[in-house]
Amino acid sequence: MNMGEKDQSHIQNILAYLFAKGFNPSWFQLFIKLLDPILSLITKSHGREVYEVLEYESTLELKDIRGEKASFRKRERVRYLRDNIIAYQDQAWGDGEILLNYKCNPGYPVDRYRPGKKTYILISLREVKNRCDIDEFNIQWNIRNGFLRKKEQWETDVSHPTRHIKTQVIFPRNRPPLRVTLVEGTHLWGHQLEEEIKRQLPDGRWLVSWERSRPVLNEKYILQWWW
Repeated sequence: MNMGEKDQSHIQNILAYLFAKGFNPSWFQLFIKLLDPILSLITKSHGREVYEVLEYESTLELKDIRGEKASFRKRERVRYLRDNIIAYQDQAWGDGEILLNYKCNPGYPVDRYRPGKKTYILISLREVKNRCDIDEFNIQWNIRNGFLRKKEQWETDVSHPTRHIKTQVIFPRNRPPLRVTLVEGTHLWGHQLEEEIKRQLPDGRWLVSWERSRPVLNEKYILQWWW
């Protein structure tokens, strides 16, 4: 029996004990929701991850004061945790038209699918990667009509073990952010960020930059701004 099967057996025993003690079935759905993050962490801790993220840096640039044109680029340095890896999966979400003029290096995008709010992009690596190999992906795409409201946001989803993330948003010269808040999506806990995270670039545009080491696995970090 492997570690995953042992954990499943323990959970089954706990459920059997709770029902024997009069556990109310009406609470079952709530119990499953509370248990799900624990199961996810257990699964990932037992070596099923394909890779870990050593560095993740992304930049969203708002090209005009109306929020009609934007571009997104990211650099993601990953280390593979298993042998015989031939593909990498990217993901994207957002309002408006996304993934316009999608480009990636290394690799070649061969398929897209959207099971929910996210769009997943399958990238063929065109070679076989093995455990401890390192790749640095540079990916970019354009967005149309994605930031039309006075209050907008950009989300970073930590879906793999990650050592460091950095998120930047560049604003037009004539429409800087008035206020910026960071929301941790799982707990819906937010706080206003210090004014020091915002600075004006030499060409007059405005840059907001936020970063964190050892972000929480399966957490969503959401930069919200009023502009």
